[in-house]
Amino acid sequence: MHTGTDDQVPAMDMPLPHAERFFEIRFESIGGLGAHAAGQVLASAAVLRMGLNGAHFSSYGSEKKGSLVRSFVRLGQAELPIRTSAPVEKPDVIVVFHAALLQNPASFAGLRADGTLIYNARPGPAPQELAALPRGARVIRVDALGIAVRAKSRPNAVLLGTLCGAFPFLRADVVLEELTQEFAGRHPEAVASNERAFRAGASEFETLEAVGRAQGDLPVAYSEPAWGYETQPLGGIIPAPGNTAWNDLSMSRTGWLPLLDRGKCIHCGLCDLVCPDQCLVWADGEEGGKFERELMGIDYRYCKGCLRCIESCPTAAMAKSEETPGLADRLRVPLFPGLIG
Repeated sequence: MHTGTDDQVPAMDMPLPHAERFFEIRFESIGGLGAHAAGQVLASAAVLRMGLNGAHFSSYGSEKKGSLVRSFVRLGQAELPIRTSAPVEKPDVIVVFHAALLQNPASFAGLRADGTLIYNARPGPAPQELAALPRGARVIRVDALGIAVRAKSRPNAVLLGTLCGAFPFLRADVVLEELTQEFAGRHPEAVASNERAFRAGASEFETLEAVGRAQGDLPVAYSEPAWGYETQPLGGIIPAPGNTAWNDLSMSRTGWLPLLDRGKCIHCGLCDLVCPDQCLVWADGEEGGKFERELMGIDYRYCKGCLRCIESCPTAAMAKSEETPGLADRLRVPLFPGLIG
């Protein structure tokens, strides 16, 4: 936890929206998109450079990359003490780093009636899931991944810029200075690209109108039920296993996926040897044909976009491609044809 003190920089002229309580932000993300670093930069800038009181921490599983990540930031006036380290359950702002997370209602649970949702997606119709947002909520969309690819940066720098653009009291110049300092020592080559991404994110976003339909604050979604001695599950049981055919790894991809050109494929199987998720679909070759087993395609439901298949392919039959909306669904070859979804 960071705590503002009297010897810090005095508070800026632009006050927090709520002087009597904390301004709370929740980042919804997956490992590898930089939500933890974004929260750390924002909280450090607010405390060390803006004279605010603030706290930041993140929550994620043992396999950080590709797994669900939540990062929490609380900001308040310097004289307002922070006496909790609980997760942010009723945020003023929710920042969603991957559009696939919108399919999970928990991603925007607890949003205040006058809150703001910022999400990473390409231009187009608003997802129908956003109808569950409050009527009075502000909805902001930014193509953070596209900007990050163009700027050779990461989505977290873009979304930090969008957050500062949406809330001017988060001084963009101050947050950018903290972001620069964060990377100047370890990755100086990333400073210029991060600045480009940040500035683009602060200006290249759009506000969507008439999206939400719900009345009032959204209900809070608790991560664990309140078990009692009569309702607790039996020990040793995993009620929601993640390693079955029902698992969906598609939201682990960070903008890229492999494409198969069957005309170049020699069905050597090297890609299958290095694939960590066994998402390649094989079938018997034609009778009397050249190959006994042939690679038919990729089931993108289980592909997390590691691109190891591309590195191993001796004929360039596997190629790296930017993932555009609907591309994976169009090209997917089901590994389990009888499975719904």
